[in-house]
Amino acid sequence: MCAAARMHPDEPVVDAALVRRLISAQFPQWERLPITPVARAGADNAMFRLGPELAVRLPRVEWAAGDLRREHQWLPALAPRLPLPVPAPLALGRPAAGYPWEWSVLRWIDGVNPAAGALTAPGALARDLAGFVSALRAVDPANGPAGHRSAPLASRDGATRAAIAQLAGSIDTAAATALWDKALRLPDYAGPPVWMHGDLTPGNLLVSRTGRLAAVIDFALMGVGDPTADLIAAWNLLPATARPAYRAALRADDATWARGRAWAFSIALVTIPYYRHTDAARTANARHVVREVLADRSA
Repeated sequence: MCAAARMHPDEPVVDAALVRRLISAQFPQWERLPITPVARAGADNAMFRLGPELAVRLPRVEWAAGDLRREHQWLPALAPRLPLPVPAPLALGRPAAGYPWEWSVLRWIDGVNPAAGALTAPGALARDLAGFVSALRAVDPANGPAGHRSAPLASRDGATRAAIAQLAGSIDTAAATALWDKALRLPDYAGPPVWMHGDLTPGNLLVSRTGRLAAVIDFALMGVGDPTADLIAAWNLLPATARPAYRAALRADDATWARGRAWAFSIALVTIPYYRHTDAARTANARHVVREVLADRSA
């Protein structure tokens, strides 16, 4: 049976046969449902359809394994307060059958991933996304877990500079370094902690046939803290013409907007050398972000 494409060193082989063994042993109520790989799954998790209404999500790497419990704990509480569908976890599986980590069964959500440069309604999508982010930020942050991407930009300095060095010859490294140096001089976030998604990339968004936002998925990096990283969608998805609507709806001042751009830039720079041989689509989007940020005159 077809296995999920491997993206990480030492990633376990995950295929439909393994999923069948796990489901049969731990959730026999679903053992007769057909299992099919999802063609475009996440970088950190393999995904399989389980019948017409369910999905199975299995971490590919150890650093992603602990995040399933975060989704199981917090998504049921967040979902009623959000304007769009989000994943509904149904069961948490145990390590077994040679698979080393916990895994998840959840409701399947229909939709397609948007693609930068091919949006049918970019302005409406920008407003939809800003509405979702605003609703998420409005949820009471009390007792919420710390967001994985709520740290200051300086925490990404080493990884960002290493990535720039690795990309010598394929990007303007002098311009990239100058932009990053400037970003590190920005003031850190000084506002109250709020909920954030943390990974608003095209692969974690679903749109309808009309191009409107239909759902937001993969909350592995969610948490409470500095929400600046949720601005990354302005560069990894939205065209320059739609960015002002996103910024205005989220009331991002100059420093916040610049930090969001720097987050998008850093993530993209680190993504390219890591995934360039294993995930063509992710790498292409990251290269798009680097071009967009370097071409942004306000940067």
